[in-house]
This record gives sequence, C-alpha cells and structure tokens, in this order.
Amino acid sequence: MPNSKNRAWSLWLSFLDRTNFTVIALTAGFVLYTRSAGVAYFTAGAIFCSLSVKVVKRVIRQPRPPTLSGRKLKKVTYGMPSTHSASISYFATYILLACSYLPIHPSLQSVLLSRLLPPLITLPWATSIVMSRVWLGHHTWPQVFAGISYGVACASVWFAMWTNGLNILGNDLEKVFNSWVTSALVR
Repeated sequence: MPNSKNRAWSLWLSFLDRTNFTVIALTAGFVLYTRSAGVAYFTAGAIFCSLSVKVVKRVIRQPRPPTLSGRKLKKVTYGMPSTHSASISYFATYILLACSYLPIHPSLQSVLLSRLLPPLITLPWATSIVMSRVWLGHHTWPQVFAGISYGVACASVWFAMWTNGLNILGNDLEKVFNSWVTSALVR
C-alpha cells in the first residue's frame, strides 16, 4: 500500500509540474468559447504577468535551491521570484475578482454556480501548484512567496484597469468582432 501512495503522490506532483500546459489549453478554450473581450484581456494580463516576472527574475538573479540527490539536473534559470507562482496567483486572483464583481458574460449561464465554481476550483489548484514548486525542489519558500505577491499585484492592477474604463472599449471591440464573425459565417 505505501508504494501506491508514493506512486499517486509522484503522479500528482508530475501533473502539477506540467500544469502550465493544462492552464494554457483551458484558457485558450475559454477565449474561443466565449469570444469575450474581457477574457481576452484577462489572458493578455496573464501573458504580461508571466513575461514581466521573468524580467524581474533576470534582474534579481537569485539561484534556485540546490538539486536534490536522485533528481534530474538543476534548471539553469534563476529562481526569484517563481514564475509559476506568479502566473497561477494572477489566474486565481483575477478569477476571484471577476466572479465577485463583473457581470456574467452572455455566453455563460447566469447562475450562482457560474460565480462560485471557478474560484472553488482555481484557489485550491493554485495553492497546490505553488506548494509543489517547493516540494519539487524548483524554488524556496521566499521565491514562491515573492511570486505569489507579484501575481496578486499584477491581477489587482490589471483588474482595476479593466473596471476603470478599458471594459467599455473591450465591449465595443467585442461587438465589432462578433458582428464580423457572424457576417463571415453567413456568407
């Protein structure tokens, strides 16, 4: 029985280590499904957060923790702040804010579950991803906490920009895009 627990734990950590592919696929699918300017804006913010934290990482140049024995070779990139932690914290924070304060997009069902389910999934998942960065030996706790702080700050500022005027431009662009798609499909 202990081997099955270790195997399950190992598979779970392996999934969390590669969860960026899952998050990217789910985000792309959601953008395509909703054709929402707000979702596209959210995605642009996630990309900005991920790329800008890499710039900060190159400025700080703090090494990753030493490689654990029996593990693959150490990554050659820097560790402070954790990019995975920043990116997934951006996702979790923005999704929580959007579900709390934004109207539900017309492409989605306007039910209470649409507001509750996304944060109920993303917050525990984000927590698991963040903790796995230390468990897998990729980062130290301070590197992870710096990444979390960066992601939360990015999401908060990005959300504030959306709710303080960019949403109006986004809604106008969404209407133009959707009318263009509709007319292209009719032809």
